[in-house]
Amino acid sequence: MNDLAPAEALRPALSGLLDGLPPKQAAQAVDRLIANYRGRTPTDAPVLRDRSDVVAYAAYRMPATFEAVRSALDAFAAAAPEDWSPGSHVDIGGGTGAATWAVSATWPQRRPVTVLDWAEPALALGRELAESNPLLSAARWQRSRIGAALTIESTDLVTISYVLGELTEDDRRSVVDAAADAGETVVIIEPGTPDGYARVIEARDRLIAAGLRVAAPCPHSAACPIEPGKDWCHFSSRVSRSSLHRRVKGGTLAYEDEKFSYVAATRLPATPAPARIVRRPQIRKGQVLLDLCVRDEALTRTTVTKRHGPRYKEARNAEWGDAWSSQD
Repeated sequence: MNDLAPAEALRPALSGLLDGLPPKQAAQAVDRLIANYRGRTPTDAPVLRDRSDVVAYAAYRMPATFEAVRSALDAFAAAAPEDWSPGSHVDIGGGTGAATWAVSATWPQRRPVTVLDWAEPALALGRELAESNPLLSAARWQRSRIGAALTIESTDLVTISYVLGELTEDDRRSVVDAAADAGETVVIIEPGTPDGYARVIEARDRLIAAGLRVAAPCPHSAACPIEPGKDWCHFSSRVSRSSLHRRVKGGTLAYEDEKFSYVAATRLPATPAPARIVRRPQIRKGQVLLDLCVRDEALTRTTVTKRHGPRYKEARNAEWGDAWSSQD
């Protein structure tokens, strides 16, 4: 074990994974996993089949998943009651445990953690990596079919990250319903693609029907104002590329941008943001253009200029996905 914060400890924990795995084999595994990640191939079989698959996934995808989940959790934490933190956490389809690392980075204390996944190699590697994170020392890594037969014990927080796209339509609904029944708060993250967004919206509707209220990213729990098929709601999180990442997949930039869609819904008395920035702010001479989703169930564009004083500086520093309190 070490004394690094979870965000700082994850990369060192990953650094030795590729030893002994031929680069060509790792790259082929990554290519297949990316095709599954981007495609429409629901399955009732584990996506991560063996140690080489799991190592390739962890090296290539785990840092990006961590950053996307942490961004979603940060937005939820800002809406949750002050000083709230989850006393327990269940991660559905958690694989190697990226979401558990993100939860421990957002709320850094020990708690009962259960990771459910159907791929034993992923659970084994997740357990191995968790030895580097003292906050996960008591986590349970449990093999479980992620589908209609899923049962979950009551818990403060349920996370489902990059899982729904691997499931059939019926299994997706069953898993979301099980999460809503068991969790006081449910956070779902999917790829920032039109299909990923559509799965998030379907899950959002089911969570609301189960009695939860949306805390983030939406400022409300009413229908999404985006016209289906015309656009999709997604956000971006910057991920530093390590030498490990380049060994698996290459790339010349020192970073990549992970696009994701998400919803955080809860039974807590949360206070959603008055508005959410849903596109990258456009900074022009003397003004900033902000595309916002607002509480009156609408999308709007706000122009903030120098005459707005401190709000102009705030707008210049604002980022895609941030809450926005000034509606002009």
